[in-house]
Amino acid sequence: MRLTDCHNVEDFRRLAKRRLPSPVFHYIDGAGDDEVTKGRNTSSFDDCDLVPNVLAGVENIDMSTTVMGKKIGMPLFLSPTALQRLFHWQGERAVAAVAERFNTWFGISSLATVSIEEVGAAIKTPKMFQLYIHKDKGLNESMVERCKAANFDAITLTVDTIVAGNRERCLRTGFTSPPRFTPSSVLSYATHPAWVMNYLFREKFSLPNLSTHVSEGTNVAVSVADYFNTMLDQSMDWKMAEAIRAEWGGQFCLKGVMSVEDAKRAVDIGATAIMVSNHGGRQLDGSRSPFDQIAEIADAVGGKIDIICDGGVRRGTHVLKALAAGATACSGGRLYLYALAAAGEPGVDRVVGKLRDEIERGMKLMGVRSVAELDRSMLRWR
Repeated sequence: MRLTDCHNVEDFRRLAKRRLPSPVFHYIDGAGDDEVTKGRNTSSFDDCDLVPNVLAGVENIDMSTTVMGKKIGMPLFLSPTALQRLFHWQGERAVAAVAERFNTWFGISSLATVSIEEVGAAIKTPKMFQLYIHKDKGLNESMVERCKAANFDAITLTVDTIVAGNRERCLRTGFTSPPRFTPSSVLSYATHPAWVMNYLFREKFSLPNLSTHVSEGTNVAVSVADYFNTMLDQSMDWKMAEAIRAEWGGQFCLKGVMSVEDAKRAVDIGATAIMVSNHGGRQLDGSRSPFDQIAEIADAVGGKIDIICDGGVRRGTHVLKALAAGATACSGGRLYLYALAAAGEPGVDRVVGKLRDEIERGMKLMGVRSVAELDRSMLRWR
């Protein structure tokens, strides 16, 4: 299977599975408990049908939208995700370059494998930083100040990782960051020599946004669950979120909002956006999908705050359904991580291009000339 054989996200998933050692692949692909919510994140779109209009004169359409004060070229962006240089040696650098070419938001995680400063200098298109609140208050303050100095456009506070989800695939494979080669995993690494050579002989793996304050994850191998459970601040509450917003002073997004009540509170504390997200099904299994929640959240706070449908997007028509239901834009992580793992920057470029083409084609077939024309009259729930 080659890059040119990949025509959709699932194709890239299959190629990524071939090219990654199993502990690394299952870290990307896995989710919490029985992985019901992970599956629901995508299947929920199947419960809703599009109702197209015709003869609308769609030779020229406008795919742009404005998210957190920035006009982007399409209503889909690349969510911040951790540990990207484990998946491919180009890591965040590849994803950032693609986001810039497509003029859309790009985010890096607190657990990114390139620094805030490097990303800030590398791209001119909108960039966000996903902030995890650590027990180490000096680390939290350092990351916010570094984002200011590097001219990041938004901070996205992750609010759904008070404790780690039960990711049983990671328990079975023994995945850690950095990777720990164990008797049970060494065969999988040994049968993927290209990955091993890149990991061992290219730039040393590190988490530069954390390493100034903590050694875990860079010099000390830990599971993601252990990291979340021991390093993150479980006392985080709305008062703390509001204080971070005030300290940052710019565009501020809450990632992990799922309820109408929390969406209203996000407006009250001055957030400018929410990512309606369940962390890709990696946290609370059995929770609703983001798409399931968009309509009622939009009815409650639409027009007061940007609403981003984050998770489960695999097709351009999924984006159209979310926008018609009331979302400002969509975002996703796995959709580009599979492509990154499969083929580096060319893979990410190809999958984002495919999704952009699907959104454009879908808009024309729906009879809309701008994303603003999508509304709930074009949807029917089964």
